Amino acid sequence: MMRQGLSDLETVAELKVTSWQHPSIEELQAANRQVEEQGPEGIDLPVALQTEISQASLLIVQFTPINRQLIEKSPKLKTIFVLRAGVENIDLVAAKERQIEVVNLSGRNARAVAEFTVGLILAEIKNIGRSHNELQAGKWRKGFPNEGQIIELKERKIGLIGFGKIGFLVTELLSGFSCQFLVYDPYVKQADLPRGRVVSLEELLVNSDVVSLHARSTPETYQLMNQNRFDLMKPTAYFINTARSHLVDEEALIETLTAKKIMGAALDVFDNEPLAKEHPLLQLDNVTLTPHIAGTTVDAFGGSPGLMVPKVKAWLLKANNR
Repeated sequence: MMRQGLSDLETVAELKVTSWQHPSIEELQAANRQVEEQGPEGIDLPVALQTEISQASLLIVQFTPINRQLIEKSPKLKTIFVLRAGVENIDLVAAKERQIEVVNLSGRNARAVAEFTVGLILAEIKNIGRSHNELQAGKWRKGFPNEGQIIELKERKIGLIGFGKIGFLVTELLSGFSCQFLVYDPYVKQADLPRGRVVSLEELLVNSDVVSLHARSTPETYQLMNQNRFDLMKPTAYFINTARSHLVDEEALIETLTAKKIMGAALDVFDNEPLAKEHPLLQLDNVTLTPHIAGTTVDAFGGSPGLMVPKVKAWLLKANNR
């Protein structure tokens, strides 16, 4: 898939595609998670792969960790292209010291995550997942924690914490439901919004019927949603997270759901993945859980190399004209 997506580059550069092999998809996901949490030093690459990387002048990677040691062993390396928005797998300090440019692919899976977010909102509010599970267990059940309070989305307030491309697409998709939108993002002004209002985080939490996280994971946003902020939410509100688990104090969320301080939650990300069988979230009936799959569509993954090709060609053209 990588070679096919980058095939246009073969006419302008020597292209070598090498795989970072894993025995199973689960082990690949675990490695990716480790790199996201610990950075490029979190995992050592196989020696053979390190050797190949050290000979390159240009790298195109997905999750492959490129640490300081590897950068220092790559004398010809000029640019690293990352086929995703996050660059946690690159030692940016070491790259800057070597004047190596790092180019990422913002919004690669934005539509996939936005569509999944809307799906989770509907699944949690309408009890879609829960009723499916009950039917599979041989039970014809209609009574759930939100019985008597199941809402329609029309005119409901959707609060978005973080308003990048995913947040924008969520508002675009939900505008068809005639929703209202409250947005909290320190870097977004009212003039930037095609719809909705920019508000403080407190106003968003107090007034939203659905709170959906779309912020990046940074030291400033670590456990942005803590117990005090969950306590601000309406008892009839729903909490959605398809972004990063570190944005949330997971224990505070579990306490909030257990005490039924909010109506429910839908989560695609967790502090420890995969979830242990005895994890407290799995014991609750007011939550919809999915195994970190929001961005995994064939369109998002397969289209990434093709989206990067124009950036690589522009770099090659610039390099050849020096």
